[in-house]
Amino acid sequence: MDEPEATGSPGASALRSVGGAAAGGATVSDLLNEAPRSRFHRRAVVISGMGFFTDAYDLFVISTVAVLVKTQWHLSTTQTSWVSGSAVLGAFIGAFVFGRVADVLGRKRVYLAVAVIMIIGAITSAFATDFAWLVAARFVLGLGIGGDYPVSAVLMSEYANREDRGRLVGLVFSMQAIGLVVGPLVGLVLLSSGLSHDLTWRLMLGFGAIPAATVVYLRAKMPESPRFQARVQGRAERAADELERFSAGVVTSGAVSVEPVTRLGVGQFLANRRTLSLLLGTAGSWFLFDYAYYGNTLSLPAILKDVAPSATVITNLLLTLILFVVFAVPGYALAFARMDRIGHRRLQLIGFCVMAGAFVLLGAIPVLTSRVAPFIALFGLSYFFIEFGPNTTTFVLPSELFPVNMRTTGHGISAGIGKLGAFIGVFVVPQLQKGIGLRGMLLVAGGAAAIGWLVTRLLPEPARRNLEEVSGDAVEATAPPVQLHPVGQEEEVVRAEAIR
Repeated sequence: MDEPEATGSPGASALRSVGGAAAGGATVSDLLNEAPRSRFHRRAVVISGMGFFTDAYDLFVISTVAVLVKTQWHLSTTQTSWVSGSAVLGAFIGAFVFGRVADVLGRKRVYLAVAVIMIIGAITSAFATDFAWLVAARFVLGLGIGGDYPVSAVLMSEYANREDRGRLVGLVFSMQAIGLVVGPLVGLVLLSSGLSHDLTWRLMLGFGAIPAATVVYLRAKMPESPRFQARVQGRAERAADELERFSAGVVTSGAVSVEPVTRLGVGQFLANRRTLSLLLGTAGSWFLFDYAYYGNTLSLPAILKDVAPSATVITNLLLTLILFVVFAVPGYALAFARMDRIGHRRLQLIGFCVMAGAFVLLGAIPVLTSRVAPFIALFGLSYFFIEFGPNTTTFVLPSELFPVNMRTTGHGISAGIGKLGAFIGVFVVPQLQKGIGLRGMLLVAGGAAAIGWLVTRLLPEPARRNLEEVSGDAVEATAPPVQLHPVGQEEEVVRAEAIR
C-alpha cells in the first residue's frame, strides 16, 4: 500500500471530507479506520517505539550484567535469578496497574508517567551498592516497562487505520529488535575497552535511562487517543479537532457524528463469557510464550556455556549477537511487513508451531546441543519464528480484541500474565537445566509452545477488520460511514456498508 504524505498543503496527499461529509454520518472511528498512513503515524511509531527499544535493552542486558554481578558479589543461583527476574516481576504488576489506570484517566497521562519511571529505575540500578538495592531498583524499572506495554500498543492501535493496524503496532514492537542488538554491542565495547567489570555493568544499566529520557518531552506533545475521547469521554468534537490538527491528514469539515459513550466495569468485563475466552487466548498464549522466550533468553549465557563449555563471556556475547542479528532482526522485519496480509492470529499459530518443532528437535537429538554450529542454526531458526510470530503477535492481538473502555485493561492483564510466565521462566529454566539438563529443559519449552498453539485457536482473526467491529464496540450506524480518498485521486465520498 502506497503511503500518502499527510500535510496541510492543498496539493498534498491528505484526506479531505467533501461537502460536509463528516456531518453526514462519519464518526471519529470511521475517519480513523479509513485514514491513510501519514507522518503522524510515523512519529507515533518512533515515539512509542523508543519506549520499546528501552524496554528490550533494559530487560535483556541484564543477562550479561547478572553474570558480572554474580562473580563480583558472589551470588547464589537463586539470587542471580532475582537480579535477572526482578524487572520482569515489576513488569507483571506494572502492566496490570497502569493498564487499568489508562482506561480510567486516559492513555496520554500513563504514556508519560511510565517513561519517567523507567528513567528512575535505570539510574538507581546503575548506582546499586548491594544485592537488595539492585533488585529493588530493577523492580521499579519493571513497573515502568510493564505499564509501557498496554499503553504503547493500544495508543498505536487506536491511532491506526484498519488496513495497516498490525503493521503499525508491529513496528512499535519491532523496536525491541534494536534493543536486543544494542545491549550485547554495548557489553562487547565496554568489556573490550579494559574497563573494570564493576564499572561495565553499571554503565550498561545506566545507559537505559538515555532513550527513555529522549521521549518524555515527545510523549507530552502527543494527543490523547481520539477513539478514547470520542467513545469513553464523550468528547467527539474535541477528538475530531485534535485528529485534524495533529495528523494534518483528516479534515472533518465541521461536526462529526456522536459515538455512544461506552461504560463497563471491571466486574462486568471479567464476568463476560466472550471476554474470558479472549483473555484465555491472549493472556494464556502470552504466558506460555514468555515462559519459553524469557526463560531461554535471560538464561542464554548459561545455555551457551552448556553447548560450548570453554567459551568466554565475550565469545558468548558474540554468539548472542549472531542469534539476534542473523535470526531475530529479520523475523521482526518480516512480521510487521507481512502480518496484515498473513493474519495476526495465523502468524501466531505458525510461530508457535515452528518453535515447538525446533525445541523438540534440540531436546531429542543429542548432537544438536553438543556442537555450536548446529545448535545456533536450529536455535536461531526458533528465534526467527519467535519474532515472525508470537513475540510480535502476543503484543498486537490484545490491542485489537477488547472494547475501547477496557482495551488497556485487557491488554494489561494479558501482558501482566505474560510477564508472570517470563518471571517463572527466569527461575524455572536454570533449575530445569541443572535438574534434567539442557535437552530436558528444551523439551519442556517445546511443550509450552505446543500448548500456546492450542490456546491461540480460541482467538478470532482481527487483521484488516475495523477496530470497533472486532472488539465488539460496533453498533448500528445512524447513517452510512464515509470512506475518504487521498487528494491526487478523484475526490469523492464513497458510501460503505453500515457497521453491523
